[in-house]
Amino acid sequence: MALLVVGLVLAFFSLSASAATVETSFHVKNLTVNRLCQNQVIMAVNGSLPGPTLRVKEGDTVVVHVFNKSPYNLTIHWHGVFQRLTQWADGPEFVTQCPIRPGGNYTYMFNLTGQVGTLWWHAHSQWLRATVHGALIIRPREGQKYPFVKPYREDTIMLGEWWNADPNDVESAALATGAVPNISDAYTINGWPGDMSNSTCRSNITYRLDVVPGRTYLLRIINAALNTQFFFKIANHNFTVVAVDAAYTNPFPTDVVVVGPGQTTDVLLTANQSPGLYYMAANPYANAVGVSFNGNTTTGVLAYSNATQTTPAILPVLPDFNDTATAFTFSSNLTALVSSPFWSPVPQTVDENMFITIGMGLEACGSNQTCGGIFGQRMAASMNNNSFVLPTRMSLLEAYFRNVSGVYTTDFPDRPPVVFDYTNVNNSFNQSLNLLMTSKVTNLKKIKFNSTVQIVLQNTALLGIENHPMHLHGFNFYVLAQGFGNYDPANDTRKFNMVNPQERNTLGVPVGGWAVIRFRANNPGVWFIHCHLEVHLPWGLGTAFLVENGGTPESTLPPPPADFPQC
Repeated sequence: MALLVVGLVLAFFSLSASAATVETSFHVKNLTVNRLCQNQVIMAVNGSLPGPTLRVKEGDTVVVHVFNKSPYNLTIHWHGVFQRLTQWADGPEFVTQCPIRPGGNYTYMFNLTGQVGTLWWHAHSQWLRATVHGALIIRPREGQKYPFVKPYREDTIMLGEWWNADPNDVESAALATGAVPNISDAYTINGWPGDMSNSTCRSNITYRLDVVPGRTYLLRIINAALNTQFFFKIANHNFTVVAVDAAYTNPFPTDVVVVGPGQTTDVLLTANQSPGLYYMAANPYANAVGVSFNGNTTTGVLAYSNATQTTPAILPVLPDFNDTATAFTFSSNLTALVSSPFWSPVPQTVDENMFITIGMGLEACGSNQTCGGIFGQRMAASMNNNSFVLPTRMSLLEAYFRNVSGVYTTDFPDRPPVVFDYTNVNNSFNQSLNLLMTSKVTNLKKIKFNSTVQIVLQNTALLGIENHPMHLHGFNFYVLAQGFGNYDPANDTRKFNMVNPQERNTLGVPVGGWAVIRFRANNPGVWFIHCHLEVHLPWGLGTAFLVENGGTPESTLPPPPADFPQC
């Protein structure tokens, strides 16, 4: 036994020896930038769009001092970070913390053991993440390496949206009337619309990636857009997907990447074409029938070092905006690399079985009001017909930690209130189902520590069908299966991949379809699960898992830090 203890201690110090503390400061304040030939004041971190990239190694501790010099309440979420024993640093407003008030500050501190790949950070309050976002790159620690060919260089491709307005004003105007918010004016690659925008004014600055012929590059693709899923291609070039959401995948060859808001995809690209300039481009995957969207294409340039051209000549052939077949082929064919040092086998038994319907709904307009939603009501969204309302006087996590009553309940239902033909479009406006009007509540699902949770996420056709990118904080989950129509347990269970399912923190539930996910609740705290289309979040498409303490110091929620923001 003594030898075993000594061995464990030595192993711990050998792992910790290469770890470091990466410390930086984020100053969030007004920045005037010019896009689409006009000046616009945005909120930005350290004067840049996108914000600064955090580059760390697996095992490092990250310390970020956030100073809110903006006129808005602010939080920062570290998208995809597990936050083991650092739940107070997760960041969603009124879920794990009260916001940092204008003029205030808060220090986020967390460790990145057990994660390698591409994550990102973004504001998690109102629509600030439109411009307050950046990459979080986690490289292998010393002595470790990628499970694929070493790239000559790495580059980040961050896809986004642009409004010729303050995005918070866009959201506020829509919430005031209950209507759908205005669509964006352009899409961007690393903050620039490119030269193919259908806008009345085209950008004169386009993102450029310089490459050396014959070299292989690792591209870290991040979708930071608020409300748009993208198809991404580079003319005449192919990719090999090697990771998604900071989880290694088996190599997957493709000429198109499909990435939803919140998702990241790592691909290898070899510069194996004739010297020249080639367009990279992204256009929307917009699958909601009858819903307005921006049909623009954003572009960048892949430039060979020995090219003689001055402008790119070839634009990639992008899928149609409603090409669900291409989107599903991409997302459903990814599998996990089980030889990864971070892979854990799928739990075989399930402690909590949940069936959750997700989709649109309505909230009563209120007397003596005029509302801009369908049927003259306010637009809403729900999970199991519960439309989630965030508290305002205390965060959910603090209320749980301090045992404060009246902030939330723990009666989120495991099943929808009514069983019906969920994806039948004939039910989209069927008021006789009594499901279009949602219940506005703040209810959570309580889960015992280390339980295995399986969720069937079932899209509905209420007020129309679309693909919902669902994001779970605090965990990765296994994607066991996905498909179209109504989930059929008798037959669809046979489709479960229990050997090497992809791991994700954000999954696009297929339009008019379903997905089955499974995770082990080994992280105590309150963890948000919500649609990452920002338009749907204030409408109520979310809830949270309250994972109880496990009875040991390593499985018990610690107290909040001294500088924890107060409401």
